[in-house]
Amino acid sequence: MSKKKNENSGCGCANIPISLILLVLGGGYWWLNHQGGFAIISKLPQNLPIAIPQNLPIAIPGLNSTPAEPQPSAPTKPSVTTAPSFPNSPIVKPNHQPPSPTPITAQKPQKPQTAQKLKTPIVKPNHQPASPTTQTPLEKKAIRGIYISRYNVTNNASEEKIRKQVRHYHSQGINTIIHGVWGNICPMYTSEVMQKTFGYKSCPNQFRDRWLTWLIDEAHKHGMEVHAYFEKGIKIDKNSPIFDLAIERKWVVPGVDRTYPGIEHYILDVEIPEVANFFRDILVEFVQKYPKIDAVQWDDYLGYHAELPGKVNRTKKLTTFSQEMIGAMKQANPKVSFDLCHHNPYWAKKYFAADWQKWNVDRVFIQAYNDKNFTKEVDYAETYDGIAITDQQFHRLPEIVANNKIKAILVFPDRTNPEDVASKLKQFYVK
Repeated sequence: MSKKKNENSGCGCANIPISLILLVLGGGYWWLNHQGGFAIISKLPQNLPIAIPQNLPIAIPGLNSTPAEPQPSAPTKPSVTTAPSFPNSPIVKPNHQPPSPTPITAQKPQKPQTAQKLKTPIVKPNHQPASPTTQTPLEKKAIRGIYISRYNVTNNASEEKIRKQVRHYHSQGINTIIHGVWGNICPMYTSEVMQKTFGYKSCPNQFRDRWLTWLIDEAHKHGMEVHAYFEKGIKIDKNSPIFDLAIERKWVVPGVDRTYPGIEHYILDVEIPEVANFFRDILVEFVQKYPKIDAVQWDDYLGYHAELPGKVNRTKKLTTFSQEMIGAMKQANPKVSFDLCHHNPYWAKKYFAADWQKWNVDRVFIQAYNDKNFTKEVDYAETYDGIAITDQQFHRLPEIVANNKIKAILVFPDRTNPEDVASKLKQFYVK
């Protein structure tokens, strides 16, 4: 039975009648003959039955023309790397064209920005070492200062005018303004210490407290410094509003100081505790009232004249007073520099009892107003922080500017408008 089942299995073609088969074959021949079927077949490519089964699975990827491996290519299609090569071409093109599509603009703006930030600090130092070569010899001086008298500012001054003056000095190459704030034992600004001690709030003047504030603010905007000048130091003349009070209280040393011709000075005795406390409190008050001031500067009037009556050596007492006053100022405002514009140490100690080398000062500028002794003063200026001259000594500027050992030049106009002096100074070193 099993054998019969096996014999009868299949498609059953043997059971189709022969007559039916002949009928189908005959009909097909008739159609080809009468409908032009043979002509159509003759026009077909001879290899058509071969090209279709052999090239069809390989022609779709369009990557392999070898007919020997169409069948195993099906499992290896995912490993073909040529398909990602199509997006590779647009990536190469944007590299040549800066305005690239969105996938690149999302990344590349960050790269140039970060690179630019890293380059900026490098470019600036590269310019700074080169700048000294373009600077004039005078511009290489650490301090190029000009003195402005405490009476230079008038009641017509305004904030706009003061700021404009500062910008003018800056444009002329000045980097330090030395502004008078004190003289003849009275301040230009309003002082509670002065009011309490003598009943005067300030010298009789039109000076306004805010003027110095505007001056400092504008100077700092341009990288300049402002030094407050305590002119005449501890000396007084008859034009001072407190002269009579000082004589009455016996605050002055006996005798007349005729160091400078044309005016008689008297010197307050700093050995008297009340006098010493007054100066100390004045200085402390100032650096607290104007905390942004860069320095205070005292001149050779902080000293006694050797020709005063009696053979009295006041050097030690003056040293003690100066040390205590400077110490109190530093405690009140450590950022402020205490400077001197004084005679050389030999002359200062011998003729003015001013042994300033022991005063703990920050900077010393040597006065070289005496043109006959100029060469020797230059030697001292080289040793210390700079030199001070008047505008009448501009003929000395070539040798001063050319001297690399002199670090600073201070110019004190002699009855000349400081703005004009600054312009004259610039004309000199531009040539």
